[in-house]
Amino acid sequence: MMMQDVWNQFGPAIATIMFAWTMYQNYFPHELRGHIRRYTDKLVNYFYPYMHIIFHEYETDGWFERSKAYVAIERYLSKNSSTQAKRLVANVVKDGQSLVLTMDDHEEVTDDYEGEKVWWISSQKEANRQTISWYPREEEKRYFKLKFHRKNREIITNTYLKYVLDEGKAISVRERQRKLYTNNKGDGGYDGYRRRMWSQVVFEHPSTFKTLAMEPNKKQEIMDDLETFSKSKEYYAKIGKAWKRGYLLYGPPGTGKSSMIAAMANFLQYDVYDLELTAVKDNTELRKLLIDTTSKSIIVIEDIDCSLDLTGQRKKEEKKEKEDKVEKDVIKEELKKREEKNPSEVTLSGLLNFIDGLWSAIGGERLIVFTTNFVEKLDPALIRRGRMDKHIELSYCCFESFKVLANNYLDVASHDHFPEIQRLLGETNITPADVAENLMPKSSKETADTCLARLIKAVETAKVEAKLKAEEEKAEKEKVEKENEEKKKEAAATEYAKKPDDVKENGNCSETNGVKENADVS
Repeated sequence: MMMQDVWNQFGPAIATIMFAWTMYQNYFPHELRGHIRRYTDKLVNYFYPYMHIIFHEYETDGWFERSKAYVAIERYLSKNSSTQAKRLVANVVKDGQSLVLTMDDHEEVTDDYEGEKVWWISSQKEANRQTISWYPREEEKRYFKLKFHRKNREIITNTYLKYVLDEGKAISVRERQRKLYTNNKGDGGYDGYRRRMWSQVVFEHPSTFKTLAMEPNKKQEIMDDLETFSKSKEYYAKIGKAWKRGYLLYGPPGTGKSSMIAAMANFLQYDVYDLELTAVKDNTELRKLLIDTTSKSIIVIEDIDCSLDLTGQRKKEEKKEKEDKVEKDVIKEELKKREEKNPSEVTLSGLLNFIDGLWSAIGGERLIVFTTNFVEKLDPALIRRGRMDKHIELSYCCFESFKVLANNYLDVASHDHFPEIQRLLGETNITPADVAENLMPKSSKETADTCLARLIKAVETAKVEAKLKAEEEKAEKEKVEKENEEKKKEAAATEYAKKPDDVKENGNCSETNGVKENADVS
């Protein structure tokens, strides 16, 4: 009976409201409706304590391009959506490693920032289906609405939104599928209307600093340096330097230079651009390649001493006045062969500007890495501090590096063979690559003891070979010195034979007279 009484009283009220709304729609002119609505909204806003900010999925001045702010918010909210929202949408993001779960339309999630609560609502606006638009999915104008108390307007607009966008971008970087790029040679294909400068594959190299064979202290020093660089955007801006850093990796072949680059990329979660200088036409194309790279990347030039003719000494200002004609012909022939073999016109100056010139400041947060087996061949200007800021020598395998390899390949932290191996590694130069090859089991029947014994035998063999090589080099050196000495004597005898007879006789007489005079004096 009580519910019936409530409905009996509520029914006339609803009928009255509907009658008034009908009269308003039919008899109030449009100009008057606009004024009434404007003042009504002001009245509601005066008592309504919340504010709204809208983020549309597509920018009005874009061209089939999603709003970067919308995408960043979507990635940020994905971690809250999966726990709060009841209806989710799974999206496959381009270059992403996994699905991105976001809340469906008309869902709402909450977020806390510095003790203040905000609400995110996912909605869509129905558009007029009869209109024609160049923008995709015009019938589904999706947007995010941020609702917050108006007392928090300053903190939301000044700090919270920046935090959301930065965190969303960081999540996109962490969860993206990292790539390994290589530069195309001239006709590498076209992407739309422009030539593709780089080709790409998924970067899946497993090397990490944990698996890298290196002294622990040196390894930690490199990791600290990389981490400091990745967090120093403001510091580089403060000191007026481009946000980049150069690394020179040098050492004998097989010491792990390429593995070091992969470990650096995995540690920082950076993409890798493997630049092949011989495929670059000239300095202009080199700059275009730099422009086409992204931030959070490592630009690598491996074996820089073998790339073009960039590593020789600079031309001397003073040349010899007289040169043998045969030597000139040999030099010209050699230069001609080099030009035919390598048509690239990249110069040392162009490469220096690529590393440390005005163009190097584009993008920011890049590492430039050179590798070489012969650091003494490189031009000093190429590897000076400021271009190659940190020089890392990757040398032969020491005992600490061996222990890392033994743990990686054999899951062995200690063994009876370790003291003998430590003694041999202190006396013999052997690369980590050779050590790893001997530690790797060749069949399922081989044990750790078998592999370590094989390594001992290999190091002993390397020790004997090194001794024999040293003796051969010493013998060869002595042979060359002896041959040079004989050539000097032959040259002196030949020179003496060319002298006139009177000069020889006068020389003999003077010598004889000198002896006689000395005899008389005595």
